[in-house]
Parts: sequence; structure tokens; C-alpha cells
Amino acid sequence: MSIQIVEKSGEGLSRVFGVTVSVRELSLRADARIAEISPQMQLKGFRPGKVPPAHVRRVYGRSIMGEVIQQTLNESTQKAIDDARLRPAAEPDVKIESDMDKVLAGQQDLSYEIQLEVMPDFTPVDPAKLSLVRPVYTPAQAEIDEAVAELVQQNRSYEGKTGKAVDGDMVVIDFLGRIDGVAFEGGAAEDVQLVLGSGQFIPGYEEQLIGAKAGGEVTVKVTFPDDYGSEALKGKAAEFEVKIKDVRAPLKTKVDDDFAKTLGLDSLQALKDAVRDQIQQRYANQSRYKLKRALLDVLDTEHNFPLPPRMVEGEFASIWDQVEGDRRQGNLPPEDAGKSEAELRAEYRKIAERRVRLGLVLAEMGRAHNIVVSDQELTEAARKEAMRYGAQAQEVFDYLRKTPQAQAQLRAPMYEDKVVDLVFGLAKFEDQ
Repeated sequence: MSIQIVEKSGEGLSRVFGVTVSVRELSLRADARIAEISPQMQLKGFRPGKVPPAHVRRVYGRSIMGEVIQQTLNESTQKAIDDARLRPAAEPDVKIESDMDKVLAGQQDLSYEIQLEVMPDFTPVDPAKLSLVRPVYTPAQAEIDEAVAELVQQNRSYEGKTGKAVDGDMVVIDFLGRIDGVAFEGGAAEDVQLVLGSGQFIPGYEEQLIGAKAGGEVTVKVTFPDDYGSEALKGKAAEFEVKIKDVRAPLKTKVDDDFAKTLGLDSLQALKDAVRDQIQQRYANQSRYKLKRALLDVLDTEHNFPLPPRMVEGEFASIWDQVEGDRRQGNLPPEDAGKSEAELRAEYRKIAERRVRLGLVLAEMGRAHNIVVSDQELTEAARKEAMRYGAQAQEVFDYLRKTPQAQAQLRAPMYEDKVVDLVFGLAKFEDQ
């Protein structure tokens, strides 16, 4: 036979196939490809469509053979899977055993191994038989009023005043910060509008500006918090030379229809309705998050089946790389800080097993209910992701559309959400 496929081992969920494609088969395929493209080729010294196949083979034979080999690898791998009636749990690994230089030169058969893990045999729980507790919340009027008051605070107007700045006033300032007498990056700015008491600046800064007057100068002494965003400034004592350019007092804002119109709404009632909807949506998002976590816990408890070892190892390796990085940077969560490496490995391996188990369960539930992520949905997701990168948006979009691994990373959470929505549509709920 021109293509030989032999199952070399089949223990548990692992399968190994040996595949051999003869030199003759590869040559026939290369000849067919040359015959296909020769009439369309235009090369110097030859009339259009009249390039001899022998010349094409001499000039492009190696690259054409590379194309043929890749196509043959894909086809023969799929044939091995189809003939054995397997459902791979992940992409198979291909290990080439031939000397590829000789294969490309048409001097050796193409031989390789396919290593793959198959889906475990299990029946996922019926979503209609699941019972879940769904957290629900209706915003109280006091919460809506508080949110409206916050909008008033955020959109209030100020007017210049004489006299000292008090808590709640806005000051317009220039400042220059120094550490040990040396100015530092990001420590200077001009015409900054700062509402005293807003907590916009680091602790202790705004309080020292209370009592300042327009035209005055204040030396502000503060210490950057230990959890400050800049590593270079954490815990450092600094002095800021602050010039007070203006002091402005807040104007009293009347909460009425006119105020609502400044925010683009028709009336105060429309503003309150919009605030209620916003609060409701925030709680709805939190409810979905909690409900999804509860669902995943139930699915994890309801299923117990063998897991593909290489999938677990791959998931654990990914998690452990992150743990190692956090440990090197001193960013381990408090509950992990005092544990030994052996303890951490054991705990994170359980997490890896849970992730793989849940991934397989969701995949099987989605397959049983014909869940798919369409090309249109994937394109839209790629567009939204690319838009986050500003000037590089088109470049990122092209990468996401052309890179299979990137597409898989986009598709996975979309597929998961679709399956979760399916379950939510079929399960029974008790609102709490």
C-alpha cells in the first residue's frame, strides 16, 4: 500500500499510530500538483501557460514537495483517526521519524508517529435535571438616591473663591516631586484640578493643601504606600513643591429635570430609571458569575471519569509556570505563601484536573446539543479584541484571523459561555 497506518499502542485514553507514506505516493502527488499549477505559471523565457512540468519540478520541486508532505500529513493523520473511529480530546502530536532532507528530495519514505489522547467514554448529566440557587437583587430606593447623589458630586460645577481652601473645594495646582532631593519620573504636572477630600492623590497629600490660598505655595511631605503601582516608588518618602494657582468652591446643584438634561436624559425620573437599570445590570452580572461558579462546582461533582494524562500535564504546566512567576516576584496569594513546593504542586494539580474535567464535560454537552461558534461570531470577537490595540488594531485583527492557535483561544470562552447559557435555559432555579 502507498500509505500504511499501524496502531502501535492503545492503553487507556492514549493511542499511538505509525504512518508510512511511500516515496512513490509522494512523487505521484507532487506530479499532480505540478500538473495543476504549470498552466497558470508565468516564467521569464516561456510563454504564459507553457512552462514545461520538468522545469517547474527543477526550480520549485523542493517547495512543492514540502507542500505535498504537509497536506499528506494532515490527510493521513485524519485517516488514522477516522479509520479507528476515534474522537481526539485534543490536537494530536506528530513526531517525524524520517530524514526530511531525503524525503523532500524524493529519496525516502515519509514515516511518522501520531500520538493522541481520545475522549473518555462518559454521559454528561442532563441539564434539565440540575437544580441551582440563583442570587437575585432588586435595588433599594436609597441605593438609587445614593448613586444619583454621586453623579451630582462627579458633575458639579465650581467657581473661583477668595480665602482658604477647605475640604470639598477644587484647587488648580502645579507640582514637582523629589525623593532625596532628586526629581523623579511622573512626579511633576501642571494645571491639575484636584478636589480636596476626593482621595485622588496618595494618602496625606490632599489634607496638607487645606488652608492654602490662590497664589500660595505649599511643601507637601508624604510617603508612597507599600502597595503603590510603581515599584520604584513603593514605601519612599517624597516632598512636593506645590503652587496653588486657583481655589474654587463647589456650586450647589439642584437635582431636577434640568440636571438630568445636562447628562443627556429627558427628566429626573429618566435619570433614576437609568441608574436603577445600571445597578440592576451590575448585580445581574455578579449573579451570573456566582451562578456559573455554582454550576461548574455541580458539574465537577457530578462527573468522574479517566482524564487524558497529557491534557492534565499540559494544563498543570501552564498553571505552574504562572505560580513560579508569582513566587519569584513575591506575589503568591497569602494562603499559598507558607506552603511547600510539594503541597503547592499537589493543590494546583487538582486544579488542573478540575479544569480538564470541566472542559471535557462542557465540550461533550455542547456536542450533544449542536453548539457551535460561527465564523461570523469569531470574526466579531476578533474585531472587538483588536480594537483594544488602537493603532495596531488591523495588525492584531489579521493575526487573530490567520493564526489557528489565536482563533482557538478566542473560540474557547465563547463556546463555554454558549454551553453555560444552554444549561441555564434548561436547569431548574430557586431564586434567593
